[in-house]
Amino acid sequence: MKLPGQDAIARQAGEKLETRRVKLPRRVVDKPLRQVGKRLLMALSVLILTTFIVWIDRAGYHDNANDTLDLLDAAYYATVTLSTTGYGDIVPYSDSARLTNILLVTPLRVLFLIILVGTTLEVLTERTREEWRLNRWKANLRDHTVVVGFGTKGRSAIQTLCATGLKKEQVVVVDPSVKVIEAANAEGFVGVVGDATRSDVLLRAELQKARQIVIATQRDDTAVLVALTARQLNRGAKIVAAVREEENAPLLRQSGADAVITSASAAGRLLGLSVLSPSAGTVMEDLIQQGSGLDLVERPVKKSEVGRGVRETEDLTVSVLRGHRLLAYDDAEASPLRLTDRLITIVRAGGGAAEGAAE
Repeated sequence: MKLPGQDAIARQAGEKLETRRVKLPRRVVDKPLRQVGKRLLMALSVLILTTFIVWIDRAGYHDNANDTLDLLDAAYYATVTLSTTGYGDIVPYSDSARLTNILLVTPLRVLFLIILVGTTLEVLTERTREEWRLNRWKANLRDHTVVVGFGTKGRSAIQTLCATGLKKEQVVVVDPSVKVIEAANAEGFVGVVGDATRSDVLLRAELQKARQIVIATQRDDTAVLVALTARQLNRGAKIVAAVREEENAPLLRQSGADAVITSASAAGRLLGLSVLSPSAGTVMEDLIQQGSGLDLVERPVKKSEVGRGVRETEDLTVSVLRGHRLLAYDDAEASPLRLTDRLITIVRAGGGAAEGAAE
């Protein structure tokens, strides 16, 4: 008889076990039937080779049934020898035949057995292989991006980052759902199953070595706790978070977030702009969709632009970042440009981001 809530408790216990795992994207392997076919072909090749070796030296073998050893007898001997059955009705008696068995047939027997039990050996070595891959991944991971939450917001953030040149190997997804992490693995991203408000889960994502952190959780209170934990583990990383309610944005900034996006308000403003001017709404949607049409990028000031006005830059500049101050393009203090300034510009997709990175 099951107690009330027993299934839920068991499910939660299973999910807690999953939180201790880092899931790397699985490599693409051949289909199972193709794998089995390859192994059967290899085993048949070993059997034919052994039969051929015995047939060449057939004069050195003795058959209890008759004195001669034909091709069928050689195949029979190869079969029972490779399978380690060994009935003893056909035996090598000459020195050359025994030496051949030691140097050739025995290694072929071992190879034959390895091929037959290859699936079992593969299962036994799977954990060792995964541990080796995980250790190598941890050793090589530096300045990566941790994305907490792989919902609509998290996926869109990753797509934008990858469109600007970020490699999939440099993205680690953290989410409490096992199925969500499996979906992230299927797209080529490393995933960590667990509650991102816990420091041990974030440490498994190597957050202490991350360059930037994207918080795209479903709840605002969860985002605040994640930001607090992430900032405690990594003082220098850039933290960008999304909240549903605008009133929670100041709290998230106090928790350590460098930038906070209010998803509900941003969507509402885009809707309102589209009502007033559908064309303007289309342009804004194009700007925030990285990699197509027009892109909004941040780049350093070029040496040739130092001392010029904002309107004299090569790209269409909308803002100037000077220290911690963001100056509008028409601000009198924005011109002339300084070498330490950074420009927020509108460029054609595919050219501006790479050019800014090269600077």
